[in-house]
Amino acid sequence: MKVLVLSHMYPSIANEIYGIFVHEQVKALIAKGIEVRVVSPVPWAPFPVNQMTGKWQAYSRIPQSCTWDGVEVFYPRYVVFPRAWFFATSGQRMYRGIRKVVEEIYHEFPFDLIHAHVALPDGYAGALLAKDFSKPLVITIHGQDLLQTVHRGTSFREAIAFALQHASRVIVVSKKLLRLAVEHFGILDKLVVVPNGINLQKIAMVKDNVNPPNGSNVILSVSNLIKSKGIDLNIRAIGLLRRSKYSKLQYLIVGSGPEERRLRALVTQLGLEEWVTFAGRQPHINVLRHMSGCTVFSLPSWNEAFGVVYVEAMALGKPVIGCQGEGPEDFVEHGETGLLVKPRDVDSLVEALDFLLSHPDEARAMGERAREVVLANYTWEKSAEKVMEVYREVLGM
Repeated sequence: MKVLVLSHMYPSIANEIYGIFVHEQVKALIAKGIEVRVVSPVPWAPFPVNQMTGKWQAYSRIPQSCTWDGVEVFYPRYVVFPRAWFFATSGQRMYRGIRKVVEEIYHEFPFDLIHAHVALPDGYAGALLAKDFSKPLVITIHGQDLLQTVHRGTSFREAIAFALQHASRVIVVSKKLLRLAVEHFGILDKLVVVPNGINLQKIAMVKDNVNPPNGSNVILSVSNLIKSKGIDLNIRAIGLLRRSKYSKLQYLIVGSGPEERRLRALVTQLGLEEWVTFAGRQPHINVLRHMSGCTVFSLPSWNEAFGVVYVEAMALGKPVIGCQGEGPEDFVEHGETGLLVKPRDVDSLVEALDFLLSHPDEARAMGERAREVVLANYTWEKSAEKVMEVYREVLGM
């Protein structure tokens, strides 16, 4: 079986962890005998656009193609406007930018189906390509289409609908997204839930890290620094807990994003500079090392589609904290494999952190139960098996 994967989210020299979850699934599919080529469209960044910011400079340095971690990846360019201007029509521009490259690939790699990750822009472009090459289309929705884009206006909703209407199957990564897809587009007959997973080899490389020394406790979060991730809630909770009971409590923030300046100002305002560390964006293996060494993984994100980082922390035996009603509800059973707090509620978060810190034996037991659940159900191997079932259904095999 030959599959063309279309995903603008994919690792490159510009960002080695961008779309790492797509890459991990691709590798798992290849390990099971599926032949794959990846097309990862990149924003076109000619001079002088490539002088605007570091991000656009990085785009311009990405090669047209390469073998990334054993996977053949093509990086054709398409027109993207800054600040997501005209995003509703981005699928059309992506199609025009990649059509020639896909045709060239097809000559030496006659793919059987197209698997696009996200509905807009990739799924929209994939729908047009599927028509051109008379191939079935599978779309995976990871979150943004249903959590954000659909709410931006009629043109955005219509673009997503176009993509989904032309897909033979639509994969969603959580039950929350399943509910939203039915609510917005009523496509229950096409939907299937296939959760993301973890890389067992990488987990094995770091699982023996020790916990923080000298009786200190480290709370960890890993995310893009955007408002909905709830990093500010963690900071406020750390401040309250340090003043009341835990003088050695530390908070490590891994990630970068537009909220970083505001978050740093909050840390200064609360006098937590010595206790809160901004580690920036890290290579994936370093992220796992930080997880292995933390006491609790806390990410009170109130707009979370799935959350691979929670699963990775659980695989390393760590108790995790997520929000009620969000993607992590699929794998976090409150009080058994983690704790679920009220969204945007500092008091609820403080209570959860206090419980885990004051009951270390139960926290460790919770982490071990979480690890067992993840290893049994949330590996990339199991994810690939479910995706292959979808492929066989679509192809009538």
